[in-house]
Amino acid sequence: MWIKWLFDRIVSFLGLIFLWPLLLITAILVHKKMPGGPVIFKQQRVGQHGKLFTMYKFRTMTVCHNGSSISVAGENRITPFGAKLRKYKIDELPELWNVFIGDMSFVGPRPDVPGYADKLTGNDRRILLLKPGITGPASLKYRNEEELLALQADPIKYNDEVIFPDKVKINLDYLEHWSFITDIKLIIYTIIGKTIH
Repeated sequence: MWIKWLFDRIVSFLGLIFLWPLLLITAILVHKKMPGGPVIFKQQRVGQHGKLFTMYKFRTMTVCHNGSSISVAGENRITPFGAKLRKYKIDELPELWNVFIGDMSFVGPRPDVPGYADKLTGNDRRILLLKPGITGPASLKYRNEEELLALQADPIKYNDEVIFPDKVKINLDYLEHWSFITDIKLIIYTIIGKTIH
């Protein structure tokens, strides 16, 4: 997978260079529209081989909340400006730094919080062989995950019993059939807003 490693390093570096005006403007807007908290949201996530790393995103939620580790569209803890950042995935842009330093890849399973990664058992733990990604096949299938969860009577139960197991299955299939061409297709689908099934 040396080509994946090289692609991640080069493209993330170029992305940080060319997107710095957007990153700066977004940071200023987060500071102005959501005062009283940090611009960047930092959280421990589970990376390759189960190693913890710090993931960076633009903050989209209120500072003081006791929400769960899953997000549901329309939650009070998500600010109006934060909702816009999430809709267009702009909040994910600081993860380019995670890709550049090697914690993440452009394509792979979304990094889970430790509690969810701990649920992986047996063969399912093979997905930890992969670096977590900004996007991936499971991310594209559940592009509207927050809206889907908002329709459920018990979002956490639906996530735990339906979405999470399906994501594990999808990510195992990605691991077993990985190709660089597939990665490029998934990145293009992410950019153009295409959902896969």
